[in-house]
Amino acid sequence: MKEYKVIFHIDEMTKWKLLLTNVTNLLNGMHEEQLSVSVLANAEAVRYYDAAQNFAAGAKVMESLSQKDVRFLACNNALRAHGITKDAIYQFVEIVPAGVVELVKRQSEGYAYIKP
Repeated sequence: MKEYKVIFHIDEMTKWKLLLTNVTNLLNGMHEEQLSVSVLANAEAVRYYDAAQNFAAGAKVMESLSQKDVRFLACNNALRAHGITKDAIYQFVEIVPAGVVELVKRQSEGYAYIKP
């Protein structure tokens, strides 16, 4: 069975609802396929990972998606720029050194790139 690999990229706070809907629609539409899905946040979008910001509805969707093996990634450079510490973000979020580097690596590994 073919494995489909997708990385969603978000850098704007206003796009989170659309992105999470896109990820959910992908999982629902390809539920019989083998999928590897990651969501990479950089720039201001990393603020959505800050548990203290209380984006409750989005946090519940992200947690549910993470239980379906969706990986949530945060750019460390962006976290530092916004003064967000590792302890402040949700436990299911993984930190990568630089978002742009992660995007280049994933695309070179054959990941489809989607940016809502």
